[in-house]
Amino acid sequence: MTRSSCAIYATGIVCAHLLILGIALLVAQVFQTMIQERIKKEITLGQNSRVLEGWMNPPPPVYMQYFFFNITNPDEFLAGREKPKVTQMGPYTYREYRPRENVTFLENGTKIFATNPKSFVFLRNMSVGDPEVDHVTTVNIPYIAVMNELKSYNFFLRSGVSMMLGSMGIEVFTNRTIHEMLWGFKDPLLTKLHNLRPEVEEYFGLMYNKNGTHEGEFVFHTGEKNYMDYGKIDTWNGIRQMNWWSSNQSNMINGTDGSVFHTFLSRKELLYIFAADLCRSIHLSYVSDKEVKGIPAFRFAPPSDVLAPPTENPSNAGFCVPAGDCLGKGVLKVSVCRQGAPIVVSFPHFYQADEEYINAIEGMNPNEEEHETFLDINPTTGVPIRACKRAQLNVILKRVSGFPKTKFLNDTIFPIMYVNETATIDDESANQMRTLLLIVMLVSNFPVIIVGLGVILLFVLIFLVCRNRQRKNEVKRIDFTEAFHSFATAKDETAYTQVSNQTEESPENRSQPLRNGSYIAMSPVEAQKC
Repeated sequence: MTRSSCAIYATGIVCAHLLILGIALLVAQVFQTMIQERIKKEITLGQNSRVLEGWMNPPPPVYMQYFFFNITNPDEFLAGREKPKVTQMGPYTYREYRPRENVTFLENGTKIFATNPKSFVFLRNMSVGDPEVDHVTTVNIPYIAVMNELKSYNFFLRSGVSMMLGSMGIEVFTNRTIHEMLWGFKDPLLTKLHNLRPEVEEYFGLMYNKNGTHEGEFVFHTGEKNYMDYGKIDTWNGIRQMNWWSSNQSNMINGTDGSVFHTFLSRKELLYIFAADLCRSIHLSYVSDKEVKGIPAFRFAPPSDVLAPPTENPSNAGFCVPAGDCLGKGVLKVSVCRQGAPIVVSFPHFYQADEEYINAIEGMNPNEEEHETFLDINPTTGVPIRACKRAQLNVILKRVSGFPKTKFLNDTIFPIMYVNETATIDDESANQMRTLLLIVMLVSNFPVIIVGLGVILLFVLIFLVCRNRQRKNEVKRIDFTEAFHSFATAKDETAYTQVSNQTEESPENRSQPLRNGSYIAMSPVEAQKC
């Protein structure tokens, strides 16, 4: 057996084995199953989990941006001559720190208890101005809260309170610094009430007492029992279901807190998040594929039916409190969990809300790029790569008899401010994520690599076979050519010579017949003429 034949046989054997092995592994999905099971076991909140430290102290920086709406025509609006005109102020940006504290494992490590205090540090270089200097004219929320509480009292009491507020110089609109509106100030109306009822807090601020505090005590599933439960909330402040809304479905605490999700996400599933500041759970659906710092991600965002009225989404009927008292599309009244003023939440600039709310305020410009809430999540690990949580705080302004300054108000949902809470994976974590995903890809596609090598060897085998045949044909052709050439040369150069010593015959003797055997042998001499 020649060397080339050995190479062909060896290549064929290796090629066949690679193709058979690769196709068998591909069909059985051995490596895919192995890597998936490994990831499901690794990405949990268990005591020995590698992701626990990152969950307790998230490395990506979180930024909280505040935008306020400054009304430029408060007198004309209260007089009923114009609709409110507002201009946007901001952003006023704060770095948000949110470590997990009091972490305790429960029920053999299948659940974990934690609180999540948040603290804020102002970032001047990422802000448009100084919150302690910049002023904003906006709704006097304590005034509206008191007026709203007095709706059930008699007309004369309301009129007396209205006159008292007028004598104190307290109006429907107030002018305060951004810092005061956020972090609190001593309000004269609340101070008056505090003297009468000590349980009433005399300070007011949208973020008052929220710097360094948490939103409640959470118990999460670690995912040790079922990877699909990874990060899901078991209880919040000791309860599994709220009691503010008018249906059991609306009162359910569903999903995670938005920081983690289960591994191997599908584009078809809905993700649920419990938002304590909204007093409810919301769902997000798949929007599109994205890439963040070289990491593939699925973008999930709240669909338009999240804040739709019951006529469009019957499951939202439970968020109408009292039952049947519903607002339009894109707004949610959360007064039931925030005692006091009639607070309404929406997306910024009434994004995805009814046109009536947008058109009622001059200065609203909703758009998807600036005002949509979304999460970009790596589907393999379930880790959010980039997040933008955007929500707007509004107050319902309506006419209340006994308060003459409200006689021209007509159930206007007035925007106070909105927040833009953002986070993007840091570079170090992104490098680790890319490395992990590369390993997952290589291991998962190992059968494909084997099949690919088998296919390459198949082409090599075909080449070797073709080349071997070509060489054999060339050898045969060369042998045949040489033989033919030798025969032709021999024929052309053959001549007969005399053996006898006779001289050339005279012409007259040529007519005599020649004897047999007179000429023998071949010699390279000129052929004799007959």
